[in-house]
Amino acid sequence: MIKSYDPGTGDGVVVRDTDLVELDLARGALVGSVLRMVRQGQRVVFDLDTDGRATSLRLGSEVDMGTPGFPREGQVPPLAADAVAPTGPLPSETADPA
Repeated sequence: MIKSYDPGTGDGVVVRDTDLVELDLARGALVGSVLRMVRQGQRVVFDLDTDGRATSLRLGSEVDMGTPGFPREGQVPPLAADAVAPTGPLPSETADPA
């Protein structure tokens, strides 16, 4: 998550979700990214450079970020013991076209 960012200098701080450690943004952290600017509180995925600074910022989903309760790609969460899988047609299949 972006804690702070100065678009004029490119300086900023991100907070890693897994352990709440604050990391400085590397120079050029947005270079090559679809992001041109970031805002405080924005959730992002990033890599660490050899100096431990956040680089290669990109948008991420809860799955990408490894947020507890959201399985990684290719993993299917187990159904709760009392969960019942839905059956029958999808709502769009039964909707009145009028």
